[in-house]
Parts: sequence; structure tokens; C-alpha cells
Amino acid sequence: MNVRSRVAVLAVSSVLLVAVAVAYTVFRGAEPAPARTSGGTGDGRRLQLLTNGRLSYTSPPGSRRITPVECDRAYAAAGTVACLRPVGALSAGALVVMDAALRERRRVPLTGFPNRLRVSASGRMVAWTLFIDGHSYATTGFSTRAGVLDTRTGRLVTSVEDFAITKDGAPYRNRDANFWGITFAADDNRFYATLSTGGERYLVQGDFAARTVRTLAPGVECPSLSPDGTRLAFKSAIGGDPKKGWRLSTLDLATLRTAPLAETRSVDDQPVWLDDRTVAYTLQLSDGKNQTWALPASGGGRPRLLLDNASSVAPLQ
Repeated sequence: MNVRSRVAVLAVSSVLLVAVAVAYTVFRGAEPAPARTSGGTGDGRRLQLLTNGRLSYTSPPGSRRITPVECDRAYAAAGTVACLRPVGALSAGALVVMDAALRERRRVPLTGFPNRLRVSASGRMVAWTLFIDGHSYATTGFSTRAGVLDTRTGRLVTSVEDFAITKDGAPYRNRDANFWGITFAADDNRFYATLSTGGERYLVQGDFAARTVRTLAPGVECPSLSPDGTRLAFKSAIGGDPKKGWRLSTLDLATLRTAPLAETRSVDDQPVWLDDRTVAYTLQLSDGKNQTWALPASGGGRPRLLLDNASSVAPLQ
């Protein structure tokens, strides 16, 4: 082959390579972009969370440490780590209380499916909710059981349903009473929760030592007390009908006035305060993947994705 022929072959080969590269680029460009993932918050926050059911921790800037510890729900405060263990075909559920190094301190066997879990700000009180019948607050005929463990004294209350109820100022008792979504105040005695009875749902304030609760307001579910103790973040059923979904709001405890937050999607979660200005919550996508979002507690602003593939978030000091 002479020089002219070789040049011609090289020119044709170059054109073909360019064409293949362009075609490959166009083909790749037509593929859907990979989903954005987030290992950490990116703003320096230290959080405990669950990643695919495994206890995890964010470490600035933007990384995540995943442990082998498995939980269906988790929460932490002041060095106390609480974990509701998954219920398996051959294993019953349990509340496991650990220290900050994840060394087990207490185990409480439980019957039911994990639903809500909180640790008081001091790390002393651990409160949980289980589904006994049903798996959703939007269905009829479900039953829950809410319990509390005092990690300092060892006192265990397996069901808040045994507490005396005052409804609308009068003693009340009904076999259909269900409680869920407990959140404790700074004194480790006063708490807030949801009471469901007679087809209605109420915010109640409880006295753990006295074993009493009293109704405060209707339509408040899964309350979460702000760090300064002045407000509750909560979910409420749209139009009073849980089948339509839930919206997030805050309630001022001094005035009992509510204010909607800027999230317009349905949120079936007990929100968590990252600080006195920011509320976080989990949304589950159609494919079962969890995302944790955050938004201002003032009612303004807009939701932002805090963590991808994350649930059961708890702020760490």
C-alpha cells in the first residue's frame, strides 16, 4: 500500500471513530441520570440515622459511617442510643438500649411491629410505639401500644393505655383508646403524645410519675417537642381524613395556635427538631427508598433534601 492509500485509510478510520464516539455520547446522554445520593448533610451536622436498616452516623464533610447494628427504628440523645430491633420469622422484636459506643445496656422483649421511637433530651427516658394490629394510621381497626422505659430507675411501663385519662376536663375510659408518638419534656416527667379514641385523635399531655394524661387539642398526631420546649412539630390528617394523607405543622404550647409548614407532600412520620429553627422528617419513595428532608420551623422557606437513603434521624451534640 502506497503512502496516499495509507493516508486515505487513516482518514476513513478517523471519521468512523469520531462517528462511533458521537453515537456513544448521544446514547449515553439519553440514559437517565443516576439518582443523587448524599452521605452526609454537607452543613457540618452530626446525625445518627438508619441506612437500609443499619445504624449510621454522618461525619463532616458529607461522609457516612454505617455500622452492623440493625434497627427498624432508632433514636439517640445524650449518649443513650435506642433501637427497635426488626421482627423476623424466627425472632421476636425488642427494644435495645445502648451507650454511645453501642454497648448494650438493657434489652426489653416486645411484641408488635416497630413504629415510633424517642429518647428524651437528657438520655434518661426512652419511649416507643408498636403496631399490634395493622400497619398504618390510615387504616381502620389498627391497634398500637406505647411504652416508656426510665433508664435511670429501671421503671418500665409497657402500655400507656393503663394511665388515667382526662378528656375535655372529665375522667374518661374507653377500650378503644390507643396512644402513639410520645415526646418528653426537659424534666423527664411531662410528655406529649397522640390519643385515638371514638374515631377522633387528640394531643395529650402526660404526667409520667402520676400516670395520667389529659387532652389538649384535637387533630394532632406524632408530636415532637422543640429543644426550647415551646412548640410541637406534628402531622395532622388532611381534612381530618387520614386516608387523604398528612401535612406538617407546628403548635405553640402557650397559645395552642397551629401554623402549617412549607411541605405540601404527605408526611407519615414523627418529625424531629434538628435545632429550634429546623424540622426534619422522612419521606418514603414509591420504590421503598427513604429520604430525609428538612425545612424551616417558621413556616417559610422550602423543603430541602437533607440525606438520601436515610430514616430515623436524630441530631447529636
